[in-house]
Amino acid sequence: MRLRGTETLRLSEVGSSLVEKLDKAKLRQQLTPLQYDVCINKGTERPFTGEYWDNHEPGVYLCAVCGKELFASGTKFESGTGWPSFWAPVVKENVTEKEDRSLFMRRTEVECANCGSHLGHVFDDGPRPTGLRYCINSASLRFRRG
Repeated sequence: MRLRGTETLRLSEVGSSLVEKLDKAKLRQQLTPLQYDVCINKGTERPFTGEYWDNHEPGVYLCAVCGKELFASGTKFESGTGWPSFWAPVVKENVTEKEDRSLFMRRTEVECANCGSHLGHVFDDGPRPTGLRYCINSASLRFRRG
């Protein structure tokens, strides 16, 4: 679901299992401090420091919080940004997009559709065939080879 203009995302369109409803104490035990900051507090890891920005192995990238399949290595590309970049999710319905007006900018935030974990942002400067660049924090992902 791509937001345009003044469209907003209603909670009913996302589902009821948003990350805000998850047990924060349990998440602190499950996630590293960086993963918690990125996934729960909507932080951002520094570029060129994440585990997967330079990963070229075949496989699937999963949500670090709930394990949902999000991106496939076949859609990963070198964007030069220092974050893993993909031109499409593995299944469009596995991610949700919503307007982000933080930091005096207007961007489109990407979240896991299953649990609401913050993943990163999507931009319209990616390669063909979609023209999109899903700029995703490594800390919000787990990688399954295969």
